[in-house]
Amino acid sequence: MAQSGDFLRGHTETIILRLLLDGDSYGYEISKNIVERGMGLIDIKDATIYTAFRRMENDGLLATYWGEGAGGARRRYYSITEKGRKLYEEKKAEWQKLRTVLDNLILGGK
Repeated sequence: MAQSGDFLRGHTETIILRLLLDGDSYGYEISKNIVERGMGLIDIKDATIYTAFRRMENDGLLATYWGEGAGGARRRYYSITEKGRKLYEEKKAEWQKLRTVLDNLILGGK
């Protein structure tokens, strides 16, 4: 059962930044990686991801450039900026705290 983009709301940018830590990539490849790493449980719409790309580029979290793809097709590649790296580290720390709180609330504990 795939989850909709609502499941990712608030985390889409962090996920994209994490994927770009592995290296520059283009939109389709990033979407595919989200589905694969999400073990098929995540269904992200193209509109969601490309809206995030535009917002993140405007915020200085990503840089873009054109590159050649298979068969000579041009692809727009995204790379993470230093500002994006810093934001990723902040968001990762927030996630780790939230995960601890949710584990305590849902699984029990203190």
